Amino acid sequence: MDALGLARLQFAVTTSFHFLFVLLTLGLVTLVAVTQTRAALSGDPVHARMTRFWGRIYVVNYALGIATGIVVEFQFGLNWSGLSHYAGDVFGAPLAIETLVAFFLESTFLGLWIFGWDRLNRWVHLALIWLTALTAYASALWIMVANAFLQHPVGHEERDGVLRLVDFSALVANPLFTTAFGHVVLAALTVGGVFVTGVSAYHFVKRTTEVDFFRRSLRLGVVVTALATPALTGLGFAQFPVLARFQPTKVADAGAGAVGLGFMVQIGFLLTLVSWATLPLLFRDWVVRLRFPLYLMVIGIPLPFVAAVGGWVFREMGRQPWLVYGLLRTEDAVSAVSRDAMLFSFVAFTAVFVVLAVADWVLIARLVRRGPVDEPVPVSPLVPAL
Repeated sequence: MDALGLARLQFAVTTSFHFLFVLLTLGLVTLVAVTQTRAALSGDPVHARMTRFWGRIYVVNYALGIATGIVVEFQFGLNWSGLSHYAGDVFGAPLAIETLVAFFLESTFLGLWIFGWDRLNRWVHLALIWLTALTAYASALWIMVANAFLQHPVGHEERDGVLRLVDFSALVANPLFTTAFGHVVLAALTVGGVFVTGVSAYHFVKRTTEVDFFRRSLRLGVVVTALATPALTGLGFAQFPVLARFQPTKVADAGAGAVGLGFMVQIGFLLTLVSWATLPLLFRDWVVRLRFPLYLMVIGIPLPFVAAVGGWVFREMGRQPWLVYGLLRTEDAVSAVSRDAMLFSFVAFTAVFVVLAVADWVLIARLVRRGPVDEPVPVSPLVPAL
């Protein structure tokens, strides 16, 4: 590959990895907020333990996901300086809001939630996890606003050879943002639901003694998946008329992205079918008694991640050769970096991502295998994982 090919490959690898962290973070924080709400309203100790167990896994994934996001940000300046020079005034606005407002608020609320265990009033503590969840989705919102501008540039005018922002509201009203953001939200809920379902099924396969704990977790995961996946699939198909209008070449000839689209659609239908077929089996614990569905649930944990990456590949590959659709070609945006330097950064960043991914999986697997604990829990959910 030349420098351009390596730069594209590097960004594809790093953003795909980061996207997986983001989806699990968004999905888990929502389910943790739900379980903590039920614990606060009912005083049920099982829901309180569920909040701590799933909350620890969420925090581990969030912490390591931050590092992957920093690596992605580096590449805008290192590999794609042409984008910053030409469209930075427009493209950078939603990214700045995401970093300075949404991400900082999310981190602050999460820190207070972590260190507020058994120290803050239960309603204040509950409000913190919901604020964390809302700011997490706000962060995803502004990222998708920036991405939608690359897909369909609006709200700008060209002056002196660069783009200037003239209508911020047009960025938010971008037709390639509205449906896409809802699609990402539902994808995150599907990932969270499938993950909680699969982990709960794993413990039943191992004949756990925490039957009530994982029965409730399994029901929560299956119900969330069953509700999210049909809407996810429907909203995905609702984007095609919009794409046909603004990016006709993406629909007519998806190229390499067609493979990703195929994975996404087929897995979406499969998860919808399986989750709805499982709902009746929750009655009188038939899903646990039959046992065979439990193995399918464990095996199915990676499926929504594969579908998400496939959808992302379709969205990004489909607009090539444009980086900013119709305005800036990808080959004109790459930095003046030698092939050897680009190869070195690709190897270095990929190695960092592999280490972070392995660390994330190992720490999460350790928490999953250990299951819920009864001894006094340290203030930070991270402590038992380190």
